[in-house]
Amino acid sequence: MAIVPKRKHSKARRNTRRSNVWKLEAPALSRCSKCGAFKLIHRVCKSCGHYRNREVVKKEA
Repeated sequence: MAIVPKRKHSKARRNTRRSNVWKLEAPALSRCSKCGAFKLIHRVCKSCGHYRNREVVKKEA
């Protein structure tokens, strides 16, 4: 059987437990091999449209 708490937890205590702010980190960035701009890893480069030395998205010059 589940254990039932004796007293109600406050909203502040509940929200502190639910907050995931302490887990946040800055995203890992890498340089695009084609243009050298910073991009998220395993994503298409926003500036040139290349991924793994292939043009995936057509970008206008």
